[in-house]
Amino acid sequence: MTMNETQTTSSRSGLRGAIFAVAILFSSYQLWMAAFHPLSSQVIRAIHVGFVLLMIFILFPPLERSSPAAQRWGRVLGRALGLIGFVFSLYHWVFEADLTARAGELVAMDWVIGVTLIALVFEAARRAMGWGLPLICGLFLLYGLFGQYLPGMLAHRGFGLDQIVGTLAFGTEGIYGTPTYVSSTYIFLFILFGAFLEQAGMINLFNDFALGTVGHTRGGPAKVSVISSALMGTINGSGVANVVTTGQFTIPLMKRFGYAPAFAGGVEATASMGGQIMPPVMGAVAFIMAETINVPYVDIVKAAVIPAILYFFTAFWMVHLEAGRKGLTGLPKEECPNPWTAVRLRWYLLLPLIGLVTLLFSGYTPMFSGTVGLALTVVLIFGAAVASGVQGTPLRVLFWVLLGFACAGFFYFGVGTFIVVTLLLVALTYIRRTGGDARRLALAALADGARHALPVAIACALVGVIIGIINLTGVAAELGGRIILIGEKSLFLALLLTMLTCLVLGMGIPTIPNYIITSSLAAPVLLQLGVPLIVSHMFVFYFGIMADLTPPVALAAFAAAPIARESGLKIGLQAVRIAVAGFVVPYMAVYSPALMLQQGDWLDTTWVVFKALVAVAMWGAGAIGYLLGPLNWAERLIAVAAASLLVVAAPLTDEVGLAAVALFLAWHVRRSRRQHTAAAST
Repeated sequence: MTMNETQTTSSRSGLRGAIFAVAILFSSYQLWMAAFHPLSSQVIRAIHVGFVLLMIFILFPPLERSSPAAQRWGRVLGRALGLIGFVFSLYHWVFEADLTARAGELVAMDWVIGVTLIALVFEAARRAMGWGLPLICGLFLLYGLFGQYLPGMLAHRGFGLDQIVGTLAFGTEGIYGTPTYVSSTYIFLFILFGAFLEQAGMINLFNDFALGTVGHTRGGPAKVSVISSALMGTINGSGVANVVTTGQFTIPLMKRFGYAPAFAGGVEATASMGGQIMPPVMGAVAFIMAETINVPYVDIVKAAVIPAILYFFTAFWMVHLEAGRKGLTGLPKEECPNPWTAVRLRWYLLLPLIGLVTLLFSGYTPMFSGTVGLALTVVLIFGAAVASGVQGTPLRVLFWVLLGFACAGFFYFGVGTFIVVTLLLVALTYIRRTGGDARRLALAALADGARHALPVAIACALVGVIIGIINLTGVAAELGGRIILIGEKSLFLALLLTMLTCLVLGMGIPTIPNYIITSSLAAPVLLQLGVPLIVSHMFVFYFGIMADLTPPVALAAFAAAPIARESGLKIGLQAVRIAVAGFVVPYMAVYSPALMLQQGDWLDTTWVVFKALVAVAMWGAGAIGYLLGPLNWAERLIAVAAASLLVVAAPLTDEVGLAAVALFLAWHVRRSRRQHTAAAST
């Protein structure tokens, strides 16, 4: 690759110079570890964190807002801190045997390495994510150091500084705990998978398909946002990433067709956050959940399918009602692309996704499935580049058949087959002097994957401080006992407290640490109150996502703000309004676990899904103030009350709720017809 090609690629990825090279090296390291796993798990985690520290301190150096001279010194200092973090992370590799032999006993160099790495992780998280998460983790760290001096039930027996440093910096329950393990394996791999598909044109495929199917209907532009974000969620579990990718297209489109800027931003934020619960590639939390509760990832996927569909049905229904209330139309039919033409042109991009789903539901691990899915994507990208210059359909068909047989060697020779096939395809692009775009695309995807992984990876590392302190002090059991006492009298109250905890924590921290903290404290409590294991964790997960939409600190809303040219607070308020009907779904799952396929048969699941659809429809009508026509405040209250009765699976509540809905609909239909008749005669 020439110097000009490299510069174009680095610009395309948003990274330049040394950081671009580091990002490529980081992704290459992760791919090598995923394919061959040559190092121990603890060493893989440590070097993973080292790369993260190196990239963050280069990307976010000190003194960024100072004078030019100070900025230059800040960049030097940032690179020095990043290099220290990376070099110190190699300590676990070089002295692995010694660290294992003296586990729990710190020598002088252990103190230097341990304290420095803890401090660098805190500072890197602050630079990449702001003050919220470091402050919360700092409070837990202070509790571990000085909690023995607190009064009453909060006091612990006291721990030495060596115990805390050993736990956080050298154990498997601190910085290098389960979240970092998941980040260094599943999460990075699936982020890279999404980055390759995005670079290959999957965003255009999803946007064209959504625009062609619903763009011409009432409120079509907003429905395009919902569908394209749902489709993006199948390959990219990051809500904020979805906002800044699909939002660039959908938010201006919604504004052009009459939606208010705040509502347009709210639609995109709401739909994009749903990507974290949209199978098969859910958010990072899903992988952490699978490891935490020790269940196959596919079980998490099955539990999330119906709630994810209901979540997007909620967003779709709300924008439909808003369009009716404001009289908004869709795009002219002739301006919408043919969805099947888009599929016909880029159908091959769906093959890795289909392969991924097939492997997951065949019982293979996410690591194996993600590796194969990513490898297939890379092979398709370079295969298409080589085939582009082949003349004649028979020769192209023969080429793809031979390539398929070559890839089938994976079943006999392992993942090395894909590496050999990819190298041969790259060599062919040079020999045939074609495929420059494919090579640039691959490098840009490698750099993008590393850059997009940084917020997730540093959050996983820092939140290990909380996990380490909780496990060391046992504070979760004490607090959990208090909540159980409340929940014994009212399960609803325990659920409400858990929801509020998620929403409050979400004002300062992302979904991943929010889930880890709340699930550590509340999920065991819900389990003891009779809530099934996966349902209790999904309840916490779901409201952790909702927290990113809840003002005053709504991460997804603020990501949409510059695109919508509206304040993040106003967008957050609209996002809550759009998603408000979805708040009932986790409660319904607790009272009727069949909604997450946890109990009962298909009849139970069908019944609870029907109830959920009716409840969401009524709740949405009450929130928007429109159904077949405008609703006054009394009608809106009746609609919300009828929907609320369907949430609790108690005797008579379903019957009373459905009867109330039927009476309300009959009266509303009759009144709407009279109004339409009167308007027509006038």
